[in-house]
Amino acid sequence: MAQARVKARSRRRESVFGERFAVFAECLLTGVWIAVACLGVVTYPAAFAAGARHLRRRTSHEVGGGREFVADFRAAVRGGWLVGLAGWAVAAAVWVDVLAARAGIPGGPLVGAVGILALIGLAVALLRAAAVWAPGRTWRALLTEAGRRTVLDPAGSFLIVCGLAVVVLSAWLVAPLAVPVLGAVAAAALAVEQRYRHR
Repeated sequence: MAQARVKARSRRRESVFGERFAVFAECLLTGVWIAVACLGVVTYPAAFAAGARHLRRRTSHEVGGGREFVADFRAAVRGGWLVGLAGWAVAAAVWVDVLAARAGIPGGPLVGAVGILALIGLAVALLRAAAVWAPGRTWRALLTEAGRRTVLDPAGSFLIVCGLAVVVLSAWLVAPLAVPVLGAVAAAALAVEQRYRHR
């Protein structure tokens, strides 16, 4: 009887470990899908939205694979490409601020620092919006709500910033590592949103 209980506990531990490892592996695969979908330059919001939705299905034990990812990506890219274009415009403006700060223009360092912080905040809001995206939801509404959550949940926002830092460091140390880690960033945004909802 005691041996049967020990075996049952052991199986439960193995199944929990197997499930968690499977989710981790799925995150890495999703990162590759996101990287491929980002090749359109302005398609990165839609890529993260499709990736987060895929991971949401996976953690809810729903059926989903590459076809569902592509269908979600197509639905998200309809309005998402404008968000991607706006993101690049903001990044270019921040780059000009940084160049102004380096050139020694009075007040340049302050403007550059504010610009970089604003860019990080916008990236976090974008990832939070992508994490809750669903077909039929508009990007404007998603970004407005995500902007509020970014400010009201600083701990969750900081976790997403840490995830972005991991991608940057991975790309800096070993560039190919940044590709699968993108899935981990999508998973982090999804986890932060679920945590916020449960609170």
